Amino acid sequence: MRTGPVARNYAEALLAVGQRHDAVVPYGVLLDAVAGAVATEPRLAAVLESPRVPKARKKQLLRTALSAFAPDPFVRFLESVVQRGRQGILSEMSAEYEMLVDRHLNRIHAGVTTAHAVDPELARSIAATLSAVLGKEVLPHFRTDPRLLGGLIVRVGDRVLDGSLRRRLLQLRFSMLHARTGGA
Repeated sequence: MRTGPVARNYAEALLAVGQRHDAVVPYGVLLDAVAGAVATEPRLAAVLESPRVPKARKKQLLRTALSAFAPDPFVRFLESVVQRGRQGILSEMSAEYEMLVDRHLNRIHAGVTTAHAVDPELARSIAATLSAVLGKEVLPHFRTDPRLLGGLIVRVGDRVLDGSLRRRLLQLRFSMLHARTGGA
């Protein structure tokens, strides 16, 4: 069975609840935490997936476990997920929800590769520049690759902006080789 559309429907429902309660981002954090707990804790997953455990018991366990951390509308959402037997797709729901939140908040994620570690001030500067260029709030995800020598490479979706020193040196090398063979 294809779970993508189902997960997206649940994510859209949670987004609507989050908007009503002014908790769009916190609900995403909670959903990701619950999905992560289910994915990494085999006993929790076994209880939630077991047909031998009544749905009422599963819902009561969730309510008890989350009552101190999660608001009631979020817990009711999870109870409805369990009631309909969809707890096996919590990870997909979380991923869909994150995409919906990004669209709702007009933000995008960008992979930024640099030659050296980036300090917080430079990271803010890079994010602000990318946001100005792309017209959306940019959430940069930094990684280092010493092979770049300097500069950076930015990946946003299918787009790659390569401002690395390595690329510039390769272009210079190509130009020099081409100039030498082209003039003879």
